[in-house]
Amino acid sequence: MQKIIITFSLFVASVLSAQNFQGMAVYESKTSTSDMASNFRGNREITPEMQKTIEERMKAMFEKTFILTFDRNASTYTEEEKIESPGQQGGFRFMSSMMGGGGTHYKNVKDKLFLVDKEFAGKEFLIQDSLPKLDWKLSGESKQIGNYTCFKATAVRPVSQSDFRNYRAKKQEEDKKEEGDQKKEEKAAGNTNFMDQWEMPKEIEVVAWYTPDIPISQGPENYWGLPGLILEVSDGKTVILCSKIVMNPKEKKEIKAPKKGKIVSQQEYDKIVAEKMEEWREMGRQGGGGFRMGR
Repeated sequence: MQKIIITFSLFVASVLSAQNFQGMAVYESKTSTSDMASNFRGNREITPEMQKTIEERMKAMFEKTFILTFDRNASTYTEEEKIESPGQQGGFRFMSSMMGGGGTHYKNVKDKLFLVDKEFAGKEFLIQDSLPKLDWKLSGESKQIGNYTCFKATAVRPVSQSDFRNYRAKKQEEDKKEEGDQKKEEKAAGNTNFMDQWEMPKEIEVVAWYTPDIPISQGPENYWGLPGLILEVSDGKTVILCSKIVMNPKEKKEIKAPKKGKIVSQQEYDKIVAEKMEEWREMGRQGGGGFRMGR
């Protein structure tokens, strides 16, 4: 066994030393939607059969596949396109577009820079900012992911206000405390403002598993900074797991930063999203549209 491991490590080292080294990794991303789906319960217009359908569609929407193409310094992380099912319309399509998909996510660990193109509220943005530097705590704990021995690292990070995967349902006690007569009437009528039922945590713990067998400081999304390729990330309600790795694929893909959209920083983009969400929330409260569930 030790001989096999040594041979494999030497093979990886020879691949990485190649002048035009490139790698490709496939990641499966799943976001828990149990608390999101629970907010549809209690609406008297939604039957148990409809509730089951909602939960199944949400589960399918938030299971995504991404491709990470990387070299020693840079990478692109893009969602694998799927054919949209007839059920993914209206509010479902809106929520799906907010859950970490779409566009090209580019990061350069040498220049400590990331860019990602996003479409929001009918406008195209190009987020350009410094790579977030997490204070990773390395652990001796290990596990096997495929052919790779991985080690555990943890960090606490602030939550981006535009990352809707981290929205969580408010506790029922808080809802009751904030619920006035008008809200009670709306709730009884099954015509509540969906966004009023949510809150965003300020920070979350991240658990990552990286492999020194591939000594590249890369990973999915904005994760980087560990002494090896990150193969698994548990981030709040989302788990991202590598299912396939190809070293030096026959067909090389150009790793280039996206250029389309209005350039904004991450903070500026978060502010734009927060303001638009508040606008929609107010429209919903006043009966002028917005994002509502029910009638």
